[in-house]
Amino acid sequence: MSKFEYDLAVIGSGDAGGKAALIAAESGQRVVLIEANKWGGSGLNVTNVPFGALFHASQVYKKALEGSKFGISSNNLRYNYPTINNWKNDAMRRAKANSKSEFEESGIICVKGKARFLSKKELAVGEEIIRAKKYLIATGASTLDTGIKIPENVDYWLPEDVLSMLRPPKSIFIIGAGSTGCELAQYFATLGTEVIIADIAGRLLPREDEEVGQVMDDIFNKDKIKVLTQSRVIALEKDGQAKKVIFLRGGQEKSVRIDEILMCTGSAPNVDIGLENAGVKFNRSGISVDITMRTSQKHIFAAGDVVGGHSSTEKAELEARVAAMHIVGKSKAIADYRGVIRITDTYPEVAQIGETEDDCLRADKKIKKVVVPLDTVTKANISDTHSGFIKLITSKKSNKLLGATIVAPNAGLLMQELAFALCYDLTTDNIAMVPHIANDWNALIREACERI
Repeated sequence: MSKFEYDLAVIGSGDAGGKAALIAAESGQRVVLIEANKWGGSGLNVTNVPFGALFHASQVYKKALEGSKFGISSNNLRYNYPTINNWKNDAMRRAKANSKSEFEESGIICVKGKARFLSKKELAVGEEIIRAKKYLIATGASTLDTGIKIPENVDYWLPEDVLSMLRPPKSIFIIGAGSTGCELAQYFATLGTEVIIADIAGRLLPREDEEVGQVMDDIFNKDKIKVLTQSRVIALEKDGQAKKVIFLRGGQEKSVRIDEILMCTGSAPNVDIGLENAGVKFNRSGISVDITMRTSQKHIFAAGDVVGGHSSTEKAELEARVAAMHIVGKSKAIADYRGVIRITDTYPEVAQIGETEDDCLRADKKIKKVVVPLDTVTKANISDTHSGFIKLITSKKSNKLLGATIVAPNAGLLMQELAFALCYDLTTDNIAMVPHIANDWNALIREACERI
């Protein structure tokens, strides 16, 4: 075996690993970046770019379909799916961030293959042994085993399989009503597919506030999406040219015949890389890290989905920056998640930051809250968009912002203002005194801050 020595070895080139590798290389470190699958990880190859392009195309189509109420004829409107696919591919070609060429141009040595720790100081990648002073693990996560009984003759889709489909199916059953499941349910419904979405939880987007589930249920009803909450899928079967989904609901076993099945059941951290050989502590939730992203071994760091928590580019890049700063010895930064925005890319968009009401109740915090409907502001009437709201949660004593939820067009952009406020301990009084555009959605923020 050949041996190579570096200042930093990064395992995984996605949002976390790619970011950290670039920061370290720019600081003069000798960096090797190891990737087992596609360069750039899931953000570049699945979630952010290709899904973002597809969702954008479908939302443009959806808005055009609704143009008649504004005097715009849409009677003969159609979509061409091969062209939509071409648009997605063009978007991916243009998004060169975190690509192999960018890494190599920054002086990073790129190695393809699956890495495995041999010891605290050595990695094996195929026939090569890599030694480094420090390591960053950013191996991401893979689809969670659901325990559903699936015979070998029944095929199903994972979210990434949607990217390669030639045309939308006539009907689809989506298992899992989290962010990805809800995004894809609305995507398919917009394109004319008959959609059923099921989840064992009592509402759509169960990680979010209860009000979110209520609004999304109304929106999905308008989109003619059938929602099956408190439903546990137990088996899949072949049924002629179609498939059958068998599930339990209300104590009864039921089934539905469907063309395609899509698994959106969450993910589990990729920890099968010989961590026990390196003495790195981990469990089913991921690798254990401190606030500097350091593992139980002081020279080994971890960031991104492999450490658990909710999955997002923003969280991964935050953790990558913190880890990289400590690796190059330039900072005492810690992972402060208060400013990380959790987004569901439906229409309208769902954005959440900080603590939810349930989080505060579990912590026995004394809070104040306010929920302001979307149609409170002028923009709702101008655009005829009424489904949504803003919810603020503050400390009862100080009015400091603790958390917020927005369901509205461009909710993620709106939330950026509140992310700044939360990170710097601003009160709702501070925010309310800032002039907000009267004829736009951010008037919601001023209205909510004034009411609380």
